[in-house]
Amino acid sequence: MDRMRIATLFADRESLDGKDVVVCGWARTIRDMKGFGFIELNDGSCFKNLQVVLDASVLENYKEIAGQNVGAALVVHGTVVLTPEAKQPLEVKARSVEVEGKSAPDYPLQKKRHSVEFLRSIQHLRPRTNLFSATFRVRSVAAYAVHEFFQNRGFVYVQTPIITGSDCEGAGEMFQVTTLDLENPPRTQDGQVDYSQDFFGKKTSLTVSGQLNAENFAMAFGDVYTFGPTFRAENSNTQRHAAEFWMIEPEMAFCDLAGDMDVAEAMIKYIIKSVLEKCPQEIEFFNSFVDKGLKERLEHVASSDFGRISYTEAVDILKKNNDKFDFKVDWGTDLQTEHERFLTEQVFKRPVFVTDYPAEIKAFYMRMNDDGKTVAAADCLVPGIGEIVGGSQREERLEMLEKRIRDLGMNPEDYWWYCDLRRYGTCKHAGFGLGFERMVMYLTGVSNIRDVELHPRTVGNADF
Repeated sequence: MDRMRIATLFADRESLDGKDVVVCGWARTIRDMKGFGFIELNDGSCFKNLQVVLDASVLENYKEIAGQNVGAALVVHGTVVLTPEAKQPLEVKARSVEVEGKSAPDYPLQKKRHSVEFLRSIQHLRPRTNLFSATFRVRSVAAYAVHEFFQNRGFVYVQTPIITGSDCEGAGEMFQVTTLDLENPPRTQDGQVDYSQDFFGKKTSLTVSGQLNAENFAMAFGDVYTFGPTFRAENSNTQRHAAEFWMIEPEMAFCDLAGDMDVAEAMIKYIIKSVLEKCPQEIEFFNSFVDKGLKERLEHVASSDFGRISYTEAVDILKKNNDKFDFKVDWGTDLQTEHERFLTEQVFKRPVFVTDYPAEIKAFYMRMNDDGKTVAAADCLVPGIGEIVGGSQREERLEMLEKRIRDLGMNPEDYWWYCDLRRYGTCKHAGFGLGFERMVMYLTGVSNIRDVELHPRTVGNADF
């Protein structure tokens, strides 16, 4: 008999009443009542556990099964019985139970609430807990929703390089990739490391963004998106920073900043609605035990029209409330999380796009506005977290782009191919980036990025 997933069993319970099934999973709890007992079985297919009823008069190996430790992998053959009057809608009365894999007595996940700090020390086991099984199931549904959203709109999915010879953000905080002997690297005549002898013949790093490469494809396919890993060697231990994270980055030809914001707003709403629809039990769990306002906030964002305000207008509002902030605001300063949350939670009470930032605090590829001071950039701020999306209309004018690169002390030769796009059929185009882990944090209410990544890579931590 084929194995049936517990999620299918719950979903089709009316038609399965009285039917024989095979279910496989891991024991969350085992109770021995000296003659009969109960196992809470979970196979990862859904949030709920399945109650398995053990009867010593039916099971020859009752004592063996009742004596198993939590975490044991079991194969259960039994009959589905609906129990509408009980807490659980159904149970399986076991006809036979096989131990697929025993669990040692020192299994660290017992029936009690463990701290997230402790669970980070056993990342290989933490997906078996309620918190992390719910988190990573939401992550899976959200990832599918991303692809579904763009594919339904005719976007082409492109996989951009992880190893790069250019710095998209101009920040310089990149992980270097090399095959040179670090103890004795080759040197040039002036004593510098000779990267011409390295694997790629030049200095290379792990990418901080797939955007620049995605623009290449947007100039051929019109609308494209990337969804893959990116890396930042930022020495930060905050709850919102990780060295390895996933980015969603669409690029759209013949699109201006207004169109860019329209797509970002639609995407955020689509992801939220998909998770609310497909993960109701997980959302109820998060709303009860992690963030009591989560469900209401998500429903509010999904049904709201996002506001739009210029950076200059935002600064005027914030300056009037400077006494409320740890970081004082003035024109030209980068907005901090406290400023972003004030705008979206206190002023607009809904998501809001802040547009047209000072050029000095934004990346080189953003289109210069006619005022010569600001660029056509937009950050999407949402209640509870602040910035969740950053985007811009890209600079399509070759002379303006090359000037910006030089002004920032960068070498235009490193971006010759990027500049070529402006020589051969340039057009207005725009795109944005959404840090996927930050989106998962928003969907779950989980406050630390380390707890929405399967195996987080942070400063001093790459154990798993």
